[in-house]
Amino acid sequence: MYAVIKTGGKQYRVQPGDLLVVEKLEGDVGAQVAFDHVLMVGGEGGDVVVGAPTVDGAVVTATLIETRKGDKVKIFKKIRRQGYRRTRGHRQFETVLRVTGLEAGAHKAKWDGVVDLTPKAVLDARARGLAPRTVAEAIEAEPVVEAAPAPAVEAEAPKKPRARKAKSDAAPEGDAGAEA
Repeated sequence: MYAVIKTGGKQYRVQPGDLLVVEKLEGDVGAQVAFDHVLMVGGEGGDVVVGAPTVDGAVVTATLIETRKGDKVKIFKKIRRQGYRRTRGHRQFETVLRVTGLEAGAHKAKWDGVVDLTPKAVLDARARGLAPRTVAEAIEAEPVVEAAPAPAVEAEAPKKPRARKAKSDAAPEGDAGAEA
């Protein structure tokens, strides 16, 4: 079962269990968010209910995972041959949601998974091997240095450095008399 919802001036096709990134919404981490602007609901059997403009009584519920800044957008202005260049950047706030349920009249669908509230920054750090997953893994990840006896190495006579030829000793390449 799926639904098309409208939020932040955009439309999203969602179903229970989807991870959704939308314009910034107010709320704390772990808060339940309900979307009542459901434009369309579709089922497994192919039955589709289209709203005019919204479907009456349809609600999509989601859990707020995090509010973060999105990717940077660069704004570059230039007037050619005038020496005018300006570069600016912008990062829009966005909210990450996990869709947990969909209810439209007689049709209901729930997601039976567990919502993980780990932010994307921590997941990215884990992927690069920079952050431990739990405290227990952090303790296990600490390197344990054991004092091992040093292996016995037989003493060898030190090697003599090889003598280098000086450039003045070498014959020039174009000298024909040096070959004889």
